[in-house]
Amino acid sequence: MAVIAVALQPLTSCNDFLEVKPKGLDLEANYYQNQQQAFNGLIAVYDVVGWQGGNLTTKVGATSAASDDHLGGGEGTGDKTFTSWSDYTLTPAVGPQEDLWKKGFSGIFRANTLLQKLPDVPMDESLKKRYTAEALVLRAHFYFDLVRLFKNIPLSTKTITPDEMYSVVQAAPEEVYAQIELDLKAAIDEPNLPNTVPAATEGGRITKGIAHALLGKVYVYEQKWAEAAAELREVNGATPGQVNPTYGYNLVANFGDLWKSTSDVKFNSESIFEVGYTSTSAGGWGCIACTEGNILNIMAGPRGYTTKTANAPDYISGWSYFPVTQSLFDAIHYDPRYKYTIANLDSLKQYGIADYTPGAQNTGYFLEKFAGRKSNTPVGAAGAPELNYPQNMYEIRLADTYLLEAEALVRGGGDLDRAGQLLNAVRARVGLAAVPATLENIKTERRLELAGEGHRWFDLVRWGDAPAALGDRGFVAGKHEILPIPLNELNNTKLEQSKEYGGTK
Repeated sequence: MAVIAVALQPLTSCNDFLEVKPKGLDLEANYYQNQQQAFNGLIAVYDVVGWQGGNLTTKVGATSAASDDHLGGGEGTGDKTFTSWSDYTLTPAVGPQEDLWKKGFSGIFRANTLLQKLPDVPMDESLKKRYTAEALVLRAHFYFDLVRLFKNIPLSTKTITPDEMYSVVQAAPEEVYAQIELDLKAAIDEPNLPNTVPAATEGGRITKGIAHALLGKVYVYEQKWAEAAAELREVNGATPGQVNPTYGYNLVANFGDLWKSTSDVKFNSESIFEVGYTSTSAGGWGCIACTEGNILNIMAGPRGYTTKTANAPDYISGWSYFPVTQSLFDAIHYDPRYKYTIANLDSLKQYGIADYTPGAQNTGYFLEKFAGRKSNTPVGAAGAPELNYPQNMYEIRLADTYLLEAEALVRGGGDLDRAGQLLNAVRARVGLAAVPATLENIKTERRLELAGEGHRWFDLVRWGDAPAALGDRGFVAGKHEILPIPLNELNNTKLEQSKEYGGTK
């Protein structure tokens, strides 16, 4: 019998908005009886955005391992969740795809449940419309991730019952994209969806700005350049580098501030769609997916780290996942963003400042943006400290949308002057001189600006650059642009494996 968990881990328990008070399980048939229960159902949808799989799987971590900027890393040769994507030895049974599939469809199931129940809930109508718009954007977000990762996925806008789940079939990718567009346009047209929310109490909640940004990004993947540029201009504002008066977006002055964990920089002016984490959830090893801490902080840290001098960085001893490649190091070494992006452990070791134990696929370079620090270690909190770091993550931030709009303008034959303004506003923020708005310059800027944030693999695939960039890692054109359908999803169902992995779909 279907049940709904009304006290699953919230997306950001540090905000009152996403703190759910009721505990336990309620039968779905008896739920959604009032406004509070509808709100709890909405929280359950948001909950999945920040979900981290039992195999330590996150979208950012997994796609980073698959890109030319990182390797899988970790403990050793048996640690296949990420290394199998990093060296392109994926099979339907080996890789991170089961967790990524489960996350996406869990979010969709919860969104569909809420959308079906809301019309009959006795509650304030304006709030009901707002909740509906939020659920539509979240459903679009989950479908967008799934169609990019797997291509051949089921599409449903209603709850799948237990009797129906084994007869579900896959839809054409074009149908999925069409539904994503419909959901986002409906949310944008809803007057009760706000332009902004107060960061202190509702940070992370869906706004019209998020809906426009996500739709613009979807249009980029569909190569609808004019439509993409128009949507992204709505987010980026009339004057790149200046505050957008409608949504309040603006590049933060100091690039390094983006990677701090203090409350004053969370949900900052550059943040469009942000996933919040906290050190107060008391998450433990009994349920990794139940923690509200950011596990990337412990995963990205250097293994066996010890300090040798008083001025050594205060990295925690982590698990050495996602080491940075020599290729990214060479590309960013003399860029102002280098010191905020890469932790050069080999240099620290060479000069006797610190030491570490090389893990699998070690390069000596680690991801500074997410490497955990002792100064940010939960002190006195219940649960496992390694699972409870409070650094937030950006799903979409303004520099990303600036560069996407610039790309759409260049590739669509649009306003090249504006494309240059967008590109060079990102560069000017870190003190770099202006460059022409060419596709190659935009590609380079996206790599350096967004390194380690989970965009690079998607960019390489949609540009058609993945075979050249990843061919020496085992990437096969016409196959590795997508993940295989997880083996467990094929058993006793009508789902078909994609042709790229030997199936018929």
